[in-house]
Amino acid sequence: MGVPHAVSPLSRPLPDLATVSGVRLSAVAAGIRYQGRTDLMLAEFTPGTIVAGVFTKNACPGAPIQWCKTAVTTPYARALLVNSGNANVFTGQAGVETVEACAEAVGKLLHCLPQDVFLASTGVIGEKLPQDRIINALPAAEAALADANWEEAARAIMTTDTFPKAARRDVHIGKTPVRIQGIAKGSGMIAPDMATMLAYVMTDAKLPQNVLQSLLSSGVGPSFNSITVDSDTSTSDMLLAFATGAADNEPVTGVHDPELAEFTLAFNDLLLELALLVVRDGEGATKQIRVAVTGATSNISAHKIALSVANSPLVKTAIAGEDANWGRVVMAVGKSGEPADRDTLSVGVGGTWIARNGTVVEGYDETPVVAHMRGQEIEIAVDLGLGEGEARVWTCDLTHGYIDINGAYRS
Repeated sequence: MGVPHAVSPLSRPLPDLATVSGVRLSAVAAGIRYQGRTDLMLAEFTPGTIVAGVFTKNACPGAPIQWCKTAVTTPYARALLVNSGNANVFTGQAGVETVEACAEAVGKLLHCLPQDVFLASTGVIGEKLPQDRIINALPAAEAALADANWEEAARAIMTTDTFPKAARRDVHIGKTPVRIQGIAKGSGMIAPDMATMLAYVMTDAKLPQNVLQSLLSSGVGPSFNSITVDSDTSTSDMLLAFATGAADNEPVTGVHDPELAEFTLAFNDLLLELALLVVRDGEGATKQIRVAVTGATSNISAHKIALSVANSPLVKTAIAGEDANWGRVVMAVGKSGEPADRDTLSVGVGGTWIARNGTVVEGYDETPVVAHMRGQEIEIAVDLGLGEGEARVWTCDLTHGYIDINGAYRS
């Protein structure tokens, strides 16, 4: 395992990353599963850093998820340790003991409480995580800590990812400049049901934990919870946000504080950017797809219908083959289990309405739709004609590359 895959044709270069005051990072090779690359990321946070998190709703979560869900009940974080290559999932008591041992080791190294150490693992399920390799690599990770190691950190947490993913925003809270910067990993087993894969957002803003948690919980809906690659919700999905407070902005009174408005918009935009980078690196992907649903009976119904279209193998393979087979969209709407009426349903692709109110548009010319299907950015529109509900979901096409990657994942 560890043979690199060709970089996704939808890849995006890293943005101009900067430092976040109060954060130092490192990446080292612990030899957990991969050879010839880094696979362990350590982040150290200044004392007093606030943390918030959202986690997978998969009923078979990994030991790191259980640890972090407990740790996040206290407001503080001093460290984050992430390994790739092994998910530490379905490993029983051994997995729990590994998490505890790693948290204690980091705590001793950075002179903090184990409960202030957050951990995550990503990779193969059902294999015991070699904790000795991680613990033995910690001194090198601590020695390499630096405030500029963001790209290195983003690369260390990759599994089948073909490019590192990061985003940055510089805004103000009141008159104080603050920075938001985040990294993420994810390529397959992507259908988040809370947050996503592994994603970490860090800011130097000074925020109460309840405000940071509220921002995270609300921001994840239209971003990470609105993407899917293969309809599979990971056992390791985790999104954590850390606020160091180093910017020393004026106190924020609540999530609706007018002084927080610019920050909130930037925070949500950054979450969406990270989420879309994951879709763009979907295993074997050659096209990014946006499914926009309007006219549903509710926003929740619209979201379910959009996911039904986005997760349909028939829709995704048609797009991979650049086949303007819009009938598959109709099928996916109808199978969603949500209210739909054939005689009020409309379907469009690439800005061209193909069917209106249950029938093909008179004089419909497929030429612009075919041209749109040849591009890398595909847009599908569905109007139920039943109400005011709307939603947007992003996905990618389904190619033989997905089979190639997952058929040999453990070899």
